[in-house]
Amino acid sequence: MLYYKYLYLPKDTIKLKAKMKSCLLLFLIFSFLLSFSLAEQCGRQAGGALCPNGLCCSEFGWCGDTEAYCKQPGCQSQCGGTPPGPTGDLSGIISRSQFDDMLKHRNDNACPARGFYTYDAFINAAKSFPGFGTTGDTATRKKEIAAFFGQTSHETTGGWATAPDGPYSWGYCFKQEQNPSSNYCSPSAEWPCASGKSYYGRGPMQLSWNYNYGQCGRAIGSDLLNNPDLVSNDPVIAFKAAIWFWMTPQSPKPSCHAVIVGQWQPSDADRAAGRVPGYGVITNIINGGLECGRGQDARVADRIGFYQRYCNILGVNPGGNLDCYNQRSFASVNFFLDAAI
Repeated sequence: MLYYKYLYLPKDTIKLKAKMKSCLLLFLIFSFLLSFSLAEQCGRQAGGALCPNGLCCSEFGWCGDTEAYCKQPGCQSQCGGTPPGPTGDLSGIISRSQFDDMLKHRNDNACPARGFYTYDAFINAAKSFPGFGTTGDTATRKKEIAAFFGQTSHETTGGWATAPDGPYSWGYCFKQEQNPSSNYCSPSAEWPCASGKSYYGRGPMQLSWNYNYGQCGRAIGSDLLNNPDLVSNDPVIAFKAAIWFWMTPQSPKPSCHAVIVGQWQPSDADRAAGRVPGYGVITNIINGGLECGRGQDARVADRIGFYQRYCNILGVNPGGNLDCYNQRSFASVNFFLDAAI
């Protein structure tokens, strides 16, 4: 018998209490570690995934809504501003008739993608990306939609200078790269190319290369490495792939979304390179290595022409700094390569 807390207790009872304390401690430690293992991950640590419910993605790939997650620099996506709408339904920002007017000739007999890109597919895909077209006031939301379609229309254009209704009425004429020059397979342990598959440009953003298909597929929940044709065969996945690219930053580049909604603030190095907020920086993000810093460029002008037309249809001011003629491109990163139609 031992004296324990003013009571005489058998040794077996004392041992049992000690074991119970040890088990409780182990349980608490396990629960603590489990909470971390089950936490939402995002950003470059999770293949470009966005946080649910519009939460900020921290520098280290975790989701939250406090300053530690949302502060700049560091935060990777959905870093602040007006919280997204509860459903992400964009039908109040762009109507079916406006969509059809913007992409007036997408179903023309001359367009290989006729019948593929639909309003319903776009609206459904957008719901998977909180913040897209739902951040900021109504004017900001409309500008983002105009900018998204302006850039993707250039990537898929079937227009020419004297085309009916003008060259900027012929966006979304193509759904995949024509006569690709390679299979766009870059050796990668993390994103290995599937046997017999090619990763040429597909969808509204002409997504290219195996590492982009891999990251995008992980983010949207589709195995695009083994099934890259889903981007050109399933219109909802096609739009999801394009919106994924739009919403995902890749250091040192910000996301297109962050630029158009005013979340991105240029660094001193950005300003020295001529990169200031505006539609022109989005062109730089997408294809700056080939189009920016070269003075007047017809490709840059084409992107602007689409954007201005869509801003007019949606009734919003396009803002300034529309071109990247005098911008130096961002540092080269393995993310997106413009695929010539």
